[in-house]
Amino acid sequence: MAVRLEHANLCVRDVDGMIRFLQTAFPEFRVRGEGVTQEGMRWLHVGTDESYIALSQSRFEPGQRWKPYEGVPGVNHLAYEVDDVSNLRQRMLTAGYRESTPSNAHPHRKRLYFYDPEGNDWEFVQYFSRNPAERNDYTLPDR
Repeated sequence: MAVRLEHANLCVRDVDGMIRFLQTAFPEFRVRGEGVTQEGMRWLHVGTDESYIALSQSRFEPGQRWKPYEGVPGVNHLAYEVDDVSNLRQRMLTAGYRESTPSNAHPHRKRLYFYDPEGNDWEFVQYFSRNPAERNDYTLPDR
């Protein structure tokens, strides 16, 4: 059986802001469905027919805002493979999103990172090889 991530589910403060972020990164994404929970909070699925991000409107503001890579439990980033990181980077910067990309000089992949409006970090990777040994190489410098 092939394994693939069908969707991720995020609770966010600004659903419309997250839709704009995702559709800037992935112009092919569309709102697949939406509704309101029993508590009156908005939810929706944005993506393609095969994969999507579920967004749920938050009901509470936490006492402390989540920061990726701070060593506390939580998701540091979600990563998507893309065909052209240069075009994606230009779309994101033109739309005003903040890049968090570490330097990377790997010959078989190029990675970009951007913060969404909620402060979550997203990785976008383009591979330059079909060879798994090259794509998944951890011996060459990447940062």
